[in-house]
Amino acid sequence: MQPFLEKYKKQLAILGGVVAVVLIYFLFLNDSPHSASIETIDQMTIPAIDEHSTNPETEIETEYNRIMVDIKGAVKYPGVYTLSEEQRIVDAVEAAGGYTDDANPVLINHAQRLQDEMVIYIPKTGEEPAEVMEQVLQGSPSTGSGSGSTSGKININKAVEAELTQLPGIGPSKAAAIIQHRSEHGKFQVIDELKKVTGIGDKTFEQLKDLIDVK
Repeated sequence: MQPFLEKYKKQLAILGGVVAVVLIYFLFLNDSPHSASIETIDQMTIPAIDEHSTNPETEIETEYNRIMVDIKGAVKYPGVYTLSEEQRIVDAVEAAGGYTDDANPVLINHAQRLQDEMVIYIPKTGEEPAEVMEQVLQGSPSTGSGSGSTSGKININKAVEAELTQLPGIGPSKAAAIIQHRSEHGKFQVIDELKKVTGIGDKTFEQLKDLIDVK
């Protein structure tokens, strides 16, 4: 055995060195993925939540002008109410407690927007149109144009939009059409000329003829 070792001493040394290198290599390969993965985990960070980076839902408060309307007639609590210009006649009726049992709101335009100093009169069952208009005119704000006539009717030559919209079947668009027509063609000479206004036909005129005047 001794002669064998001495004879192959150099080869055995080389072989041992190769084995040592192979062992070191495999040990390194086995350790390196583990240490790499640990290092990766150690370096991982959870992104912080930046409260200021998000866009929180912003509450937009829209401010509308406050107006005052006078509601009369067949409602439970007639009086002056402060409401918003974006509200409608139906809102004013609700604010006044709703209709009484004898109310006749068939000609009321509940979708009409409110206007400052507006008078809303809810007729009672059996009231004549002329009586209704008289009640409205008693509470209408006075204007420099003097839109009321001596007959207690609405003067369509002088009435402003807020007064015209008190007439049955006349909303803001038709009231504007009446004002535009008289500014372009002059004053109405007779009430029948109202039918020349766009949007006002025979049916609407029949509702208006006892409530309007041109003098």
